[in-house]
Amino acid sequence: MGFFSRFSPIAAYQDLRLFFSQRRPYELFFLVAALGVTSFLIYAFMKDSYVEKEYRPKIIYVEQWPADRTDAQIEAQQKIDAPIKAKAVAEQKAREDAQRESFKRLDDKLKAMGI
Repeated sequence: MGFFSRFSPIAAYQDLRLFFSQRRPYELFFLVAALGVTSFLIYAFMKDSYVEKEYRPKIIYVEQWPADRTDAQIEAQQKIDAPIKAKAVAEQKAREDAQRESFKRLDDKLKAMGI
């Protein structure tokens, strides 16, 4: 505790004032420039850094079926599941087509620029 009792904010302020009063004007300019550049870089890294949301895969639970079900029961369940599966496949195809189209637009722009 005796170590911190020797510190005084008033004495620190007076020491800092004395230090700055003995500096030349160009030294103060370089101090401000260095602080500005450092502050800008820290701000730029903080602004640019972001954390993407954690990927959470869609969990598909496996249904358990009795081993002794008939072919008619299997076909009936397939008829129920077919539209759901077709919708999911169509949505996936639409997403892939949109992605493909955006890549094509980018490729066309790059070709127009000669890249």
